[in-house]
Amino acid sequence: MDRPLKNKKKDNGSKKPDGEFDWSRVIKTVFSWGAVIIAAVIVMQLMKTGTTAPVKVPYDVYERFLNEDKIISADIIKSDLNDYAFEGRLAEEEQVKIDNAYVKVEKFSVNIIEPIIAEQEKLWKAKNIKYSFENESNEWMTVLVGFLPWVIVIFAWVLIMRRMQGGAGGGQRGIFNFGKSKAKMISESAIKVTFKDVAGADEAKQELQEIIEFLKEPSKFQKLGGKIPRGVLLLGPPGTGKTLLARAVSGEAGVPFFTISGADFVEMFVGVGASRVRDLFDQGKKNAPCIVFIDEIDAVGRHRGAGLGGGHDEREQTLNALLVEMDGFEQNSGVIIIAATNRPDVLDPALLRPGRFDRQVVVDRPDVNGREGILKVHTRKIPLEADVMLKVLAKGTPGLAGAELANLVNEAALLAARKNKTKVGMDDFEEAKDKVMMGMERKSMIISEEEKKITSYHEIGHVLVARMIPEADPVHKVTIIPRGRALGVTTYLPVDEKHTYSKEYLEAMITYALGGRAAEKIVFNNYTTGAGNDIEKSTNIARKMVCEWGMSEELGPLAYGKNEEEIFLGREITKHQNFSDHTARLIDDEIKRIINDCMSRAEKILSDNMDSLHKLSLELLEREILDSDEIDKIMAGEELPPAKRNNGSNASDDGEEIPEHVKQLMEEKVKKKGKGESEKEDMKEEKQNQASAENDGN
Repeated sequence: MDRPLKNKKKDNGSKKPDGEFDWSRVIKTVFSWGAVIIAAVIVMQLMKTGTTAPVKVPYDVYERFLNEDKIISADIIKSDLNDYAFEGRLAEEEQVKIDNAYVKVEKFSVNIIEPIIAEQEKLWKAKNIKYSFENESNEWMTVLVGFLPWVIVIFAWVLIMRRMQGGAGGGQRGIFNFGKSKAKMISESAIKVTFKDVAGADEAKQELQEIIEFLKEPSKFQKLGGKIPRGVLLLGPPGTGKTLLARAVSGEAGVPFFTISGADFVEMFVGVGASRVRDLFDQGKKNAPCIVFIDEIDAVGRHRGAGLGGGHDEREQTLNALLVEMDGFEQNSGVIIIAATNRPDVLDPALLRPGRFDRQVVVDRPDVNGREGILKVHTRKIPLEADVMLKVLAKGTPGLAGAELANLVNEAALLAARKNKTKVGMDDFEEAKDKVMMGMERKSMIISEEEKKITSYHEIGHVLVARMIPEADPVHKVTIIPRGRALGVTTYLPVDEKHTYSKEYLEAMITYALGGRAAEKIVFNNYTTGAGNDIEKSTNIARKMVCEWGMSEELGPLAYGKNEEEIFLGREITKHQNFSDHTARLIDDEIKRIINDCMSRAEKILSDNMDSLHKLSLELLEREILDSDEIDKIMAGEELPPAKRNNGSNASDDGEEIPEHVKQLMEEKVKKKGKGESEKEDMKEEKQNQASAENDGN
């Protein structure tokens, strides 16, 4: 029989969630005890000995009673104010005028100061008055003072016990609640995220959707003998949306949803983690069927036995408790665990076996369609101009995860707001993309004109080589405005999403990476440190081509070297050399050959296109930024509209003059234009000669 799904709501009385201390309950308790004390004092006052209270009389009336021998007895009560209260009894009732009113007096009271009490005592003896001395008995003050320590003790006891138990809400701050789980139950009203808010992870959504359907309609699967999965492990790089998927599950499931971090299990006390695991599953059983989400499970699920040294590992004990609760002797069929981590390599194998985490869902970086969907989700509430093309943005952001794309959209909105625009345009997105992928413009950086010239030729070297190689990615934009650590940046726009790379494509990457160094050598006959990152990148690609991907004809399809990477001690401590020294020399020679061949290829391309190299460098110096359309026009011999100086460059805003070397280049350009048709004919002839030389080489 199918178990009906319902959210169990328990009446916790006056308890509050999240361990919040219930001061109202403490105050209510104190006031209750205060009412009891006041009632006791009132009862004691009513039960006081005697039914009639003495009448307060002036001192002259007391002297008259004393002189006329009307007082037969008296009680003298000592107070704390250095005076005495004389409470006397008359032989017979007498009518006395007090405050213009006649009062019948049988018992009276009068205050006598201490200095004259000795003289008065002699008179009492002479008049044969029976008297006695007593201490003052103020019932109200006595009772209150007597009960005050008990009130303080009761209040302190209530406060300490509440604190020890974690507050009135049964929270986690008390010493008795260290073993209680810190999992928070998410209410349906607090969840705003659904699967409509998740894009770029369609396979993961489908896997999780099945679990939600199983919870909502178990008979659909049970009639075919299917069992609900025990656990789902979400794997993927940071920022790909693992936690967002879990939030969407909590919004779609319609069942109790508990969330906890892996770091919340382990505390400074031994045994606390295992106790919290048991308490977490106890809560889950009481609210079954339910979902428990453990974020960053690698904090508690690391491989056992990998620690250094002896002693007991608290994390291992916590992991053991988690393993037993997920699939031990006692079955927890109604509790589904969803966990997320970006370090699956460190998890214990027992945690990954079927029966514990039945499904491992990879949430990878999105492809171009996924990135477009993510951008659509994040631009729902953002007013966009008509020129915004999210597909182009998605193509230009390869490798970016969902969190980075969300940051890109936010940066674009901030840039548009800074410009006082009512809508976000494509230029804002492009500027935000450059900022996210390449770093912020370093406007305050001072660069000499010579360095700018070298940087311009270096970047155009990348551009020109990439344009002349068919296998290379198309150039999207080039700039000599410093960004991040780079003095200039060239960006490429892949035509399609690549998951495997051919040998020709990798050689093309190395070639246009070395295009900047080749341009420096050809134009300036010198080398700079600006090509350091290009050389490092090229060498790494060439080494992987030879040692990992088997792309060397000389060495064949073999893998050379094995990384001895110990995940618990650090990154790649040693690299095991499983080949001879002779093979090592061959590897070095082959890597050197690949790099040198690509360098020679880049130099030849630039030498054959020197005119385009100078033209593009001149325009880049003048404009500081060139996009793909402008590059095409320049290479086709078309004229560009007059350049507008970029306010974001390191040129001053107060009308700084054009640098001298740029003026010279512009003058040379004008002179070349004035030469007329003869110049054009020479250029055509030169191109024909270059084409014939290439044909001869092929």
